[in-house]
Amino acid sequence: MNDQSKPKSKIRPVTNESGIEIKPLYTADDVVASGGVDSSAPGQAPFTRGIHSLMYRHRSFTMRQYTGFANAADTNERFKYLIANGQTGLNVAFDLATQCGYDSDAPEAAGEVGRVGMAIDTLRDFEIAFDGIDLDAITVSLTINGAAASLIAMFLAMAEKRGYDLSRLRGTAQNDILKEFVGRGTWIYPVEPSVKLVADTIEYCARVAPKYSPVSVCGYHIRESGASPAEEMGYAFAIAKAYTDMALARGLDIDEFAGRLSFNFNIFGNLFEQVAKFRAGRRRWSKIILDEYGARRPESGWMRMIAGGGGFGLTIEQPENNIMRGAYYALAAALGGAQTMALCCYDEAFTIPTPKAQRLSLRTMQMLIEEIGLADTVDPLGGSYYVETLTNQTEQKIQEAMEWVDAQGGIVKAVSDGVIQARVSEYAYRRQRALETGQLRKVGVNCYEDTDEEKPQVDLHGYDEIGATQQIENVRKVRAARSNEAVERTLKRLRADAEAGRNVMPALVEAVKVYATVGEMNGALVDVYGRFREPTHLWRPAG
Repeated sequence: MNDQSKPKSKIRPVTNESGIEIKPLYTADDVVASGGVDSSAPGQAPFTRGIHSLMYRHRSFTMRQYTGFANAADTNERFKYLIANGQTGLNVAFDLATQCGYDSDAPEAAGEVGRVGMAIDTLRDFEIAFDGIDLDAITVSLTINGAAASLIAMFLAMAEKRGYDLSRLRGTAQNDILKEFVGRGTWIYPVEPSVKLVADTIEYCARVAPKYSPVSVCGYHIRESGASPAEEMGYAFAIAKAYTDMALARGLDIDEFAGRLSFNFNIFGNLFEQVAKFRAGRRRWSKIILDEYGARRPESGWMRMIAGGGGFGLTIEQPENNIMRGAYYALAAALGGAQTMALCCYDEAFTIPTPKAQRLSLRTMQMLIEEIGLADTVDPLGGSYYVETLTNQTEQKIQEAMEWVDAQGGIVKAVSDGVIQARVSEYAYRRQRALETGQLRKVGVNCYEDTDEEKPQVDLHGYDEIGATQQIENVRKVRAARSNEAVERTLKRLRADAEAGRNVMPALVEAVKVYATVGEMNGALVDVYGRFREPTHLWRPAG
């Protein structure tokens, strides 16, 4: 029997999460058919190969672990522990009460104070949290959304009080409220005033703190909620365009603020899909800002990004496997050209990370730089037939996701109507079904399971009732010591500015400086804007 007469084994079809069919072999012809190789150098538009010419050879990615504990003092201690172990940036987690605009002693906050992040009530908490931390050497990211305007005001006021020049202060705030409506849920106000507040922060920072990034558009949570990697990018860009349009409507020039927009993306899943996603995303965003909006400064078209760890990628089953997953996620982020990493910890499927787990994630990122060679050369996968083809195909998928949003009337309308939330929820359902049926394979979950495995031994972070009680006592002490007359005066101005449609950031900064609380400031805005009520929309897929 010759080779031609032998029965051929069936090749298993492979389609990645973005819906791209993966071939067993790629050649130069595939690259040409998909659109060819972007011949521009790193640091040149459209930045497929990286936003800087030398990338990590000049400066390695920032390592910014996500951290926050019951109160400011405990969080300050963890900040200093991480910095002492080589962390180069801070990524602050806030508790749910703070994120939703409630004070720690509010009835709505009962049982949640400091449970999943640091409780913040007044400027005094920020003063404690960042005591002894050099804000010129260590940049700070505030992972806050619904109450972002108040917290940005606190951070700027704290920095100014400590003598920092706000015109040179760097840092960022997540402050992406539209994705909260899509994928997470810590909203406060209805959609339109929420977006108006984002525009307020962009306008204010462009004038007062031009090196500060007031918005980190967060595809991360959209991906966690069920979207594919390409849809994560497409929806994030649609959101970023909405904020850009509002800033332009305020009279800002595109080059005044576009370069300070940043992005937070996810990195779990197929390594090559993640690398292609970042390369394609940089190219698409550059075209949006430089070509569609006509920005003149090339750096206005930079897709500056933090790559987050990938919560959905972690498993409760066989948690030690998460150590390897985290290493691959970090590798994907580095190969994809991330400016910052917030690598997940192996115990995050269970609990707030322990110091040991966070140190292990830090060491993982440090090994990439010091031992594995990820800082040696720029875009090491550039030129790969597979990666270049996948980059071109992924950019097309990102564009298709954006066109779908446009067909719904734009991202703000799609969110207000609940259409995009329903679509992402449908994706999440399909993903879960794929896990349950084994179509989406997960090691230790639906394949290579240990049926006789003992219950995993992971140190759980218990709820700190003492810390919560101290936080409640602290906010009451601040209220007793401050000038309540000054607070009422600033809150009156805040309401008046909100009612008049003015930028509320100057009023928030004024209120922060007299130690108005998060609950008082957000309560004043609720008086004007009201609270969001989530729409119910039943999504039915075509066919």
